[in-house]
Amino acid sequence: MRIGLAYTSARILFLVISLVVLYLAGARGFLLLALAFLVSALASYVLLSRQREKIAGALNRRLDRVGAKAAEFRERLDEGAAAEDTDDDADPVSAAGTQTAGEAAPRG
Repeated sequence: MRIGLAYTSARILFLVISLVVLYLAGARGFLLLALAFLVSALASYVLLSRQREKIAGALNRRLDRVGAKAAEFRERLDEGAAAEDTDDDADPVSAAGTQTAGEAAPRG
């Protein structure tokens, strides 16, 4: 989280610095904004590559943990479904004796 905050802060700082420098160079209006975004993007691409790699690594580790938890959860669901199927197969009377909402009970 701190890496992401530092990276974002550096990107904003690059944008502000490029805005100031381009304003002092005489750019105004839309040209100032467009050039500032372009210059700050290029500067951050070159100068912040190490921080970007750290963020990507942290995100990949987090996704791996989440993926492992999802796989474990899927396995537990499959085990529960298999146990439920064996319970239904072992007790066919209770499975066949249940009525659906559309069926009427026999009279008599």
